[in-house]
Amino acid sequence: MDPRLTAEQDEIRRTLRELLHKRCGPEELRAALDTPAGHDRALWTALAEQLGLPGLAVPEAYGGVGCPRTDLALAAEETGRALAPTPLLATSVLAAPLILALGTDAQRARLLPRLTDGTLTAALAVPAPALATALALTGPGGGDWSGGGRAGGVQARRAGGEGGWRLYGEAAQVLDGHSAGLLVVAAHTGGFVRSRTLLFLVAGDAAGVVRTRQTALDPTRPQARVQLRHVEAELLGEEEADVSGALSSAGDFAAAFLACEAVGAADRALERTVEYLNQREQFGRAIGSFQAVQHRLAEVYVRGQAARSAAYYAAWATGRGERVGGLALAQALETLRLAAAEGIQLHGGIGFTWEHEAHLYFKRAAGDELLFGPVHRLRAHAADEAGLFAGAGAGAGAGVTV
Repeated sequence: MDPRLTAEQDEIRRTLRELLHKRCGPEELRAALDTPAGHDRALWTALAEQLGLPGLAVPEAYGGVGCPRTDLALAAEETGRALAPTPLLATSVLAAPLILALGTDAQRARLLPRLTDGTLTAALAVPAPALATALALTGPGGGDWSGGGRAGGVQARRAGGEGGWRLYGEAAQVLDGHSAGLLVVAAHTGGFVRSRTLLFLVAGDAAGVVRTRQTALDPTRPQARVQLRHVEAELLGEEEADVSGALSSAGDFAAAFLACEAVGAADRALERTVEYLNQREQFGRAIGSFQAVQHRLAEVYVRGQAARSAAYYAAWATGRGERVGGLALAQALETLRLAAAEGIQLHGGIGFTWEHEAHLYFKRAAGDELLFGPVHRLRAHAADEAGLFAGAGAGAGAGVTV
């Protein structure tokens, strides 16, 4: 791996930072969170038209830019710094790769160009709290996590003519599910013997779809409860498709993307704290000049650099079949939580107020860990996949020494 960024990657990051600096300040962020959609539609249009960000990793044949997925993950560092209120994660990181991997030629040609130009947004709907399991981040991804139509799950049944399906059930914690024009729904099909999970395409405004925005811990990641009442659906791809493999691949990329986002957010939280400590004085000196404070900031900085290295490696490795996204995400979320917590405490009384932005960074760390973690399960699953502790019990019983 060459750790240096290419000229194209530097240009993407620079241009994105300039645009977000102009269009996504603290006031604009709060205003976007209070809208029904929970994100800034004008900003989303600008990102699509000026930068082509939604289609950055989509092949040119479908209207995208055709860059490697690594470039989109690295761009996430800038969206993380600004806590940008956009449906980028739901649309371009979770939904679009699944359509690209599993969709038929007709489905790709119909949907991907609209996703890349920003005129259509999408959301991945899986039963709560199974998102991390479905994406194979905290488990192998197998099993009956789609719920079989019971409370918190979705059941798919054949209906009508050839190829017709109807869905019944519900999915909660669907990122941007209340505003997405397209839902990619994971549903349980078949009986107990031949049961499996398939993905289906459902229009956001289809008859029988009831969507309710939920109050989320992290307001910068809007979530919805999606209820499906005998809704007509279209199977994504073929019945024989490797849905588990596609979800696992999408999950690893999503973890690398989220890790880069968390690194950017941690970096910005540290910057804001340093700026404040250089301005605030106590006992005739800037607070930042006290050695105890400097040691705490240095710890955050060192942890941040280590997390950035892990996130960059995960972004590079995700396109080469090496699954390290979960480990990078665990390290990045821990770093963001530390940076945000130190920022809140070192800001003093103002850091605990609702009016200050410091709490948004802490909620981003906690919210992402609830959705895609927790950290200890991310690491435990990575250890299981690597066989790190395979045979450890037998070795201990046999008196093996290291």
